[in-house]
Amino acid sequence: MLISRTTPLRVAVLASGRGSNLQSIIDAIEAGQVQAKIVAVISNKKDAVALERARKHGIKDLFVDPKPFTGRTDSREAYDRSLLEVLQQHNVELVLLAGYMKIVTAVLVNAYANRMMNIHPSLLPSFPGLDVQKKAIDWGCKLAGCTVHFVTEGVDEGPIIIQAAVPILEDDTPDTLAARILVQEHKIYPRAVQLFAKGRLRVDGRRVFIDDAKPDGEAIISPT
Repeated sequence: MLISRTTPLRVAVLASGRGSNLQSIIDAIEAGQVQAKIVAVISNKKDAVALERARKHGIKDLFVDPKPFTGRTDSREAYDRSLLEVLQQHNVELVLLAGYMKIVTAVLVNAYANRMMNIHPSLLPSFPGLDVQKKAIDWGCKLAGCTVHFVTEGVDEGPIIIQAAVPILEDDTPDTLAARILVQEHKIYPRAVQLFAKGRLRVDGRRVFIDDAKPDGEAIISPT
């Protein structure tokens, strides 16, 4: 069902590093392309560049220190409970993972079922995890790409929302391939957020359907 929002979608971004995907979403919001408001950028790294990006745009930046939870048998869950409190305090409707280098637990997954997205630099379900560009090259793949998916407890296993493909060139290195994939990441993540904001995403089991999708499709960007 399409949503006609009177207020922007309230979004929080979890990030651990430079936050280039965060920046692409900020830019899309400021350009009026995405009907959302980032109410907080949260990091487990005090010096994350993503927090600097938030401050530059007047967005609340929060460092949630994992050290107090270290050594506990439920350290990951306890940390996520502290994150959940912050998210609830800010009335967050959608959580975005953007280079967030922690595996989220059921504490967050259940609280934000089908309301938490991640972007991964491969064409899932191929190559979950790390070093995916090297794996794609080593396997002799002809295409690589990126995927926006809803987050589940399995690493990079959630229902797929949007994908973009890029060709793997004969002289590609993991770095050159990653750079071309990143260009596409910056296109599809804001698009996924806008589809959510408009209420156009519908999850049925492992499949995500886009209501009122254009005939040429909105869930894939093909190589040119």
